[in-house]
Amino acid sequence: MKCPHCHSTDTRVIDTRHDAQGNVRRRRECKKCDKRFSTLERTILTTPLVIKKDGRREEFDHDKLISGLRISCARRPIGADELERIADRVAYAIRQTGRTEIPSQMIGDLVIDELRQMDEVAYIRYAIVYMGLRDLEAVRREIERLRSQH
Repeated sequence: MKCPHCHSTDTRVIDTRHDAQGNVRRRRECKKCDKRFSTLERTILTTPLVIKKDGRREEFDHDKLISGLRISCARRPIGADELERIADRVAYAIRQTGRTEIPSQMIGDLVIDELRQMDEVAYIRYAIVYMGLRDLEAVRREIERLRSQH
């Protein structure tokens, strides 16, 4: 493992933790510059191809999902670790289907369910794009629907 600070390959593992999805988080220390850093090792599992609305197929992209979540959750009290957990749960759920291809709508549905439970503002932001809420009236109706569920 290369140190991100001095690029030395002489590092040591200080701590190792495993999560429910099989990922490994390691705390490391560089023997050359004495700085510490963390690494995240993800198990490489095959995920289904995503069928886009226009019929194209592409690989599921964990980083693309995180990017969309960051936009929806900008300036909200939601940490980066929580966004990672959401993305991991979504990836796990689509792998559990056992299918080789899934519609992009399935990913959107899983994300929207996660955000609805976690943060209503982030949910509305995501819903505006995902559900295609084109005007203020459509946004107002979705907010009213959300309020009526409480």
